[in-house]
Amino acid sequence: MNPDVKVVEQLVEIITREVLSAMMERNASIPEGARCEYECTDNICVHTCFDRAGNVVNAGAERLTSTLGIIPQDLNFANMIDHTLLKPDATQQEIAQLCFEARKYGFASVCVNPTWVSLCAQLLQGASARVCTVIGFPLGATSPEVKAFETQTAIQHGATEIDMVINIGALKARDLELVARDIRGVVEAAHSRGIIVKVIIETTLLDDEEKTIACLLSKEADADFVKTSTGFAGGGATVHDVELMRRTVGPEMGVKASGGVRTFEDAASMIKAGATRIGASAGVKIIQGPSKDKAPAKEPAAAKAY
Repeated sequence: MNPDVKVVEQLVEIITREVLSAMMERNASIPEGARCEYECTDNICVHTCFDRAGNVVNAGAERLTSTLGIIPQDLNFANMIDHTLLKPDATQQEIAQLCFEARKYGFASVCVNPTWVSLCAQLLQGASARVCTVIGFPLGATSPEVKAFETQTAIQHGATEIDMVINIGALKARDLELVARDIRGVVEAAHSRGIIVKVIIETTLLDDEEKTIACLLSKEADADFVKTSTGFAGGGATVHDVELMRRTVGPEMGVKASGGVRTFEDAASMIKAGATRIGASAGVKIIQGPSKDKAPAKEPAAAKAY
């Protein structure tokens, strides 16, 4: 009698979950005086240890699968992706899973809110993935002094890349001196520690002239990248915007396409338009290759030497 495939898959999943949970408990380095919790749910096992005050001192995650899974088609894509989790209700378990996936697939960085920088720096020790955080996020409406201080604090906690949001209202009011000072303060705070800066211009709120001005101000302030979007303003990256940004900044700067990039095809179109970094929460899906219901796309060219 042939076994029921679904039953076998369920059994494999249950056994794997129990084995993995036991291995994590056995191998975990538990700080003196800490208490640890081990939980498996929705195919993710997470161990989290807390000190006496309840602060997270260690965390880790593994993903389970009861199927053969999908092997990513183009791992070179991964090193162009900032694996992103910026939702306000993100939990430490989800952040641990994000870091696990960044290690596993070799993403360029994880991009998280500042509160998670210390945890990510700990979880990514020895990994190629960097710790990216966001400054003045998502509105960009804090003062230049606050953004500079926020940048310094994030770097002290372990951030190795900074994505900052410009003062969008000041740009639209043509207070370009304030916008320039806004960007320059973050760049100086970051570059003094050897940290790169990506400037989020929030393209969905700007016309083409304003996008061009924002890119030129970012270039003049010696930023390393310009970035399309926060993903929180009702729009995201478009091919038109990436092409415009690339033409404006030239080959010297990076261009990051972020917001609404969810598939291999999306990412490939952004790279073709001139993006050298992709910000996405769907990084694992993207590197799995072209969608099955579409004709095979041409393999995307390697990152241009921008």
